[in-house]
Amino acid sequence: MKLMVQGHEAYAYTGGKPFDARLPCIVFIHGALNDHSLWTLLARWFAHHGHAVLAVDLPGHMRSDGPALPGIEAMADWTLALLDAAGVQRAVLAGHSMGSLVALEAAARAPGRVSHLAMIGTCVPMPVPKLLLDLSLSDPIAAIERVISYSFSTLAAKPSYPGPGSWLRGSTRGMMHQVLAHHGNARLFHDDFAACNQYSGGLAAAARVACPATLVLGRADQMTLPRGAAEVAAALKAEVFTVNAGHYPMQEAPDATLAALRGRIGQPALTPPTHAAA
Repeated sequence: MKLMVQGHEAYAYTGGKPFDARLPCIVFIHGALNDHSLWTLLARWFAHHGHAVLAVDLPGHMRSDGPALPGIEAMADWTLALLDAAGVQRAVLAGHSMGSLVALEAAARAPGRVSHLAMIGTCVPMPVPKLLLDLSLSDPIAAIERVISYSFSTLAAKPSYPGPGSWLRGSTRGMMHQVLAHHGNARLFHDDFAACNQYSGGLAAAARVACPATLVLGRADQMTLPRGAAEVAAALKAEVFTVNAGHYPMQEAPDATLAALRGRIGQPALTPPTHAAA
């Protein structure tokens, strides 16, 4: 699905179902140098269980046009503008890593528009080590390799998703290479990392969030250490799930991640429309 957001064409994956703004909506927001494809399992489950789904590509990432946005605050404003473009008054915001900061900031800026906040693979603040930040600028390919080495606790995918024979490290590496090359912006990884590193308002934002919150953390996450989420979890009065995974719980622990979200977000209030056979 394509929308015009802030003057540029934006892409959102709708989970294999036509988007229906009358249904309860959930927006999935990816992390640094990632795209919507990380959310395939979750997006499809919610889309096929009565929700409207928008798994977005942030500006400058894969199918969304425009320059990459300069900070978490700008990405949060873009996310709220996306809701306007889609005709959505209120939505669940679910974000991974950098996307979790975007979801947090958007929920703080427009508390009446967010019904639930889900933060996955997160910590607040989210500092990036200077060596990695510098490497993402001087040699982004080497930075990708470093991040991949920190992000997964296992070499093999679980049977449920994406399935036997899938290589989590290789597929994520390939995705990041694609995202980096797609718009020809060699600084994209650095810009995303810098946005995380510079975002200092997370705990203040958490104090303004009015909706329930859920955190899903990987026990073996070396990118966003689980202990780094303790303060924001307390500020949000969030329910916290720690699963056997690294930085990508939706890939390494897909069933546990889905169970955490579906149990907290609940069932839709509106039954999907049915169509009589011709």
